[in-house]
Amino acid sequence: MDVEKTILPGVMLITPPRFGDARGFFSESWSRREMAAHGLDYDFVQDNHSVSASKGTIRGLHFQAPPDAQAKLVRCGRGALLDVAVDIRAGSPTFGQSVAYELSAVNGRQLLVPEGFAHGFLTLTDDTEIIYKCSNYYAPASDGAVRWDSCGVDWGFDGTPVLSDKDAAAPPLAEFDTPFSWEGPSP
Repeated sequence: MDVEKTILPGVMLITPPRFGDARGFFSESWSRREMAAHGLDYDFVQDNHSVSASKGTIRGLHFQAPPDAQAKLVRCGRGALLDVAVDIRAGSPTFGQSVAYELSAVNGRQLLVPEGFAHGFLTLTDDTEIIYKCSNYYAPASDGAVRWDSCGVDWGFDGTPVLSDKDAAAPPLAEFDTPFSWEGPSP
């Protein structure tokens, strides 16, 4: 398993090996033992699966506030997406900074997004499937969002995105009162 650090401490780009032949491929998309060997110890308790019908759909930037905060391990099951993480930890040296990576069914890459980061994605193809593990259960009362176009993310998209009402109404980062605090160096 290839685990790359990103410019945001704790956010990791993970590429599991694939073993293929004429039938297709096999890949172990999650292994607690492999992750622990890279110093990553997460107890994922929930898997989520979403499909976005249209290319140009943006979902995010979402988070769950403490005490229900979640880390996420995101991958693409079909199609392709631009996956984004934004540091929303008050006092962090990287507050407001983002990373964005293309995840696709072809490249098999995954993005590990720890607690304290907002997460979102842009679909690059129609009928894109997103599959992700969460380290905590969904709690509607702790659900939050930051406006997708307020964090300086280069979405690489010129059109009008397909947004939910919730995402269109999310506050911009400059007006956002974050529930997260930076507590020193991340892994």
